[in-house]
Amino acid sequence: MLIVNELCDDSGHEEPGHPERPDRTRAVMDGIDELHLGTDLVVEPSRVATRGELTRVHDGAYLDELGVFCYEGGGDIDPDTYATFDSWRIAQHAAGAGIAVIEEMRARDAGVGFVVTRPPGHHALRDRAMGFCLLNNVAVAAASLLERGERVLIVDWDVHHGNGTQAIFWNNPDVLYVSTHEWPLFPGSGTPHEIGGVNALGTVVNIPLPAGATGDVVAHSFDVVATPVIDDFAPTWVLVSAGFDAHRDDPMASLALSSGDFAALATTVSTFAPRPGRLALFLEGGYDLNALRTSVGATLGALLGAERDVVATTNGGPGREHVARIVERRKSALELAHQVANYEEDSP
Repeated sequence: MLIVNELCDDSGHEEPGHPERPDRTRAVMDGIDELHLGTDLVVEPSRVATRGELTRVHDGAYLDELGVFCYEGGGDIDPDTYATFDSWRIAQHAAGAGIAVIEEMRARDAGVGFVVTRPPGHHALRDRAMGFCLLNNVAVAAASLLERGERVLIVDWDVHHGNGTQAIFWNNPDVLYVSTHEWPLFPGSGTPHEIGGVNALGTVVNIPLPAGATGDVVAHSFDVVATPVIDDFAPTWVLVSAGFDAHRDDPMASLALSSGDFAALATTVSTFAPRPGRLALFLEGGYDLNALRTSVGATLGALLGAERDVVATTNGGPGREHVARIVERRKSALELAHQVANYEEDSP
């Protein structure tokens, strides 16, 4: 069973010529339609996130500023990020959609959730929009789960590092953030040395990969770097920042994954959920419309066991030799952090 949010009309959030455009969500829905799920597709209406739900992760002053900016007509927030008159309303729906899907999954205790919204969210900081993102949709949803005492794993396979999500939960021991991303690339964060705050050491796992890395490299990095940490963390929910711009046809970056690689990655990530009904995906990047459509279909088809044409996984790209260095750099950062913590405890 696939539980998706009902798309609100997002055409009002559009800047002509910008890669983050309404056609993206239409391509995603085409990919879902091609799975022919019938009654196994449940459409959950989106709703506006309340101010209380948003202020769990965003500063109230920032929310006020963004709302006023939009109602005054919007414009360019930075060279990459824009807002229109309708963007505040749409962003509130995008943030609320994840909570609505999760609530439906909790009620059914079954299904896979997919939050099909734009603008994306994982670059949005507590007090600033950036990287096409206004509100951090996956963070808002994760915070709603934390209120219920859950332990949340966020896997971010977007080609860009989710600096906003990492920063929001930097010092929270009940959120484990795992990111695979191209390096170097916007926004410039996401090194193995970034491991979480003093109260949450080890709860950030960054896996930066070089241009041209293929699916076998991503799979190997999960096996070696991420899976042991995830097993120790023992999440009760798994949320995915599901960007599909690591596809080899995407114009925004240079990783070399196929739609089949996303299917394989989704299958791996699904094993981290403790039981059915505890896995939800949030649309992030993905700017080649055909690659986005086929990757979404492959990903959800793998999770749901739906029949589909499967593109072969990729292999042979660079980056496998980087994985051992990532492990060592992460280990060194953890050792140093613990030494500092112990020194401070022992100081008079």
